[in-house]
Amino acid sequence: MSGAEIIVRRLPHAEGLPLPEYATAGAAGFDLQAAVTAPLVIAPGQRVLVPTGLCVALPAGYELQVRPRSGLALKHGIVLPNAPGTIDEDYRGELQVIVMNAGEAPFTVERGTRIAQGVLAPVTRATWREADALPDTARGAGGFGSTGH
Repeated sequence: MSGAEIIVRRLPHAEGLPLPEYATAGAAGFDLQAAVTAPLVIAPGQRVLVPTGLCVALPAGYELQVRPRSGLALKHGIVLPNAPGTIDEDYRGELQVIVMNAGEAPFTVERGTRIAQGVLAPVTRATWREADALPDTARGAGGFGSTGH
């Protein structure tokens, strides 16, 4: 099955790094690599902005969701504090990833480290209509914990 096309512009600090690719035929996400020019050490509790060296033109009607990599989260405590991050279809700047070390030891980002994954997702744009009342449901206004789960 062929998918949508993402047009990409490589910035100079990404020269030599591969374009994002899916690791397996059934993968939903593709890896985003760090385009750092020197190793970047992230101390426990620290947040940094990691460049990918890529600028993209997404197809109309899509967003690029930036998500954490489960292996980095489990093994090192590396998370994306705003996950999933959203790249809008009209953004043309460099893709950068906000990375946080929630682990107990410093983590070093090397050039080419697979730092996050991207998922191309369709966007449904809503219209808003104000009303004096909403339709009733069994749950009603029950909030956090109201369903007993």
